Amino acid sequence: MNAPLGNRIGLNLLTWDTLDDAGRRAALRRPTQDSAAAVRLGVGKIVARVRADGDAALRKFSRLLDRAALDVFEVTAEEFLAAEASLDPTLKAAIIDASQRIDAFHRDGGMTEYVVETAPGVQCRRVVRPIARVGLYIPAGSAPLPSTMLMLGVPARIAGCQEVLVCTPPRADGTADPAVLFAASQCGVSRVFKLGGAQAIAGMAIGTESIPACDKLFGPGNAWVTEAKRQVSTVEGGPAIDMPAGPSELMVIADGGANPAFVAADLLSQAEHGPDSQVILLSDSDVLIAHVARALVIQLAQLPRAAIAREALAQSRLIRVATISDAFDVSNRYAPEHLILALREPEAWLDRVRAAGSVFLGDYAAEAVGDYCSGTNHVLPTGGAARAWSGLSVASFQTGISVQSVSAAGLQRIGPSAIRIAEAEGLQAHANAVSIRIAAAEAEASK
Repeated sequence: MNAPLGNRIGLNLLTWDTLDDAGRRAALRRPTQDSAAAVRLGVGKIVARVRADGDAALRKFSRLLDRAALDVFEVTAEEFLAAEASLDPTLKAAIIDASQRIDAFHRDGGMTEYVVETAPGVQCRRVVRPIARVGLYIPAGSAPLPSTMLMLGVPARIAGCQEVLVCTPPRADGTADPAVLFAASQCGVSRVFKLGGAQAIAGMAIGTESIPACDKLFGPGNAWVTEAKRQVSTVEGGPAIDMPAGPSELMVIADGGANPAFVAADLLSQAEHGPDSQVILLSDSDVLIAHVARALVIQLAQLPRAAIAREALAQSRLIRVATISDAFDVSNRYAPEHLILALREPEAWLDRVRAAGSVFLGDYAAEAVGDYCSGTNHVLPTGGAARAWSGLSVASFQTGISVQSVSAAGLQRIGPSAIRIAEAEGLQAHANAVSIRIAAAEAEASK
């Protein structure tokens, strides 16, 4: 493999079969793992300060971290109107189009209610309720993300959540991004706060003079936002969170027939998110890898965010595997947020995917369409969490409550099993709660 070519943009070109276990772990190591301890400590201080000082702490961190001096965080109705008026009509049309596609995909993605008679006289069911108050975080640091507003707001609307709050970083002039505000309005969201970073997460989790405490927090972000979500979810009375959704990552499995320019473009599309993003190519073709490396050099030079992408590429990999089958073993071990199968028969390989946030089949399924308007959700588990977590859906905004109704005859039928198991566990009060009812039912039946 042509290592010097990759070195021109800081890429790591590796051959999987030549790596020992330590080398393989290093090849799949996420960039944020190296700074985790420092981030954990820094986030802890921010959360503690917000807990102690409320809005005063939020104003302080807005000045220090967002470079915005704000007395009032909440976006006014006038700001919403001004945002819509300022947007290009083609952008508004694109946001509306994307919103409709996201709605179409998510409409049937909620929890289902059902009823089962598990024994005569014993009926069990599940009822579904929306989470009462949810907080949505919309990144807008180096790049505002109205698409994330749609990805969070549309499912929340479908679920029927009573209160939906949004936090998004302010711009230098103290305003919120107009496209984010317009997207919020398309989702029926009217409460938006100009707050970013870990302090925004702390505000929505703890509650301050301006921001109500939320029952569950949603949204992707950088390592600080992700760590803040983790920390606030562990404190007593803290909110639930959707998933670990941190810095973006993409893995591409490509065979020799893949289009190198397409693959390079996909890799760069995620690398430009931020310096802590990571992209990885797995291929069994030396020729394809070399062509992708060349295409990366050419395309990178043309990007406005080339400096950011270059930093991400320095922590990314082009990996030669012996077979495409081996590539799936590596992918399942890594559990990527996004997985592109740039293969001649991608559908035939789909069953091999065991852990991934979202999968893109074939040469024309650009990851970017999933980011924006195919309809699927781009809020996905990162950092390997796709081994056990799913991407965002309407069900994420709901709770399922189990309900049981039991007649006297039904209890007489199933009660002895409950009594016997309770006695085996040494929980006599459990057994008594059933046995006294059975005795009463028998006495009533004998009258």
